[in-house]
Amino acid sequence: MPVIDELMRAFERGDLARMNALTSDDFDLRIDQYRDETDVAWQRCANRGELHALLGRLATEVFPKGTHILSMETEELTGGWTMSALRQRFFYAVRGREVISRTWIIAHASDGRCDYFRETVATIADVPVG
Repeated sequence: MPVIDELMRAFERGDLARMNALTSDDFDLRIDQYRDETDVAWQRCANRGELHALLGRLATEVFPKGTHILSMETEELTGGWTMSALRQRFFYAVRGREVISRTWIIAHASDGRCDYFRETVATIADVPVG
């Protein structure tokens, strides 16, 4: 299983110890949103210490009830690079309701640890009530 898949599954479980094992000390992460007015400038980190702070904020401001990965398809490229398509369902605190998001993740791993992560949230759709 690609490192990025393991990392995302650890995130889904809230398994910080496993996430630490799967990320490098200089883990470089940024999350962007396509055509959305939500402020995501804070959704970035340049090392594992900053990642811990970011995860705490994500847990309260974005994923207060966690997340459930509906599907993740990863294509392994060359030189440790991967491209993933992710669909997840979660209670989105920003909207105050359940949503399904579709994102694209470009990641790099070396020696079994992810050192680069760029996620673009392409769509966030409200789950119909009822």
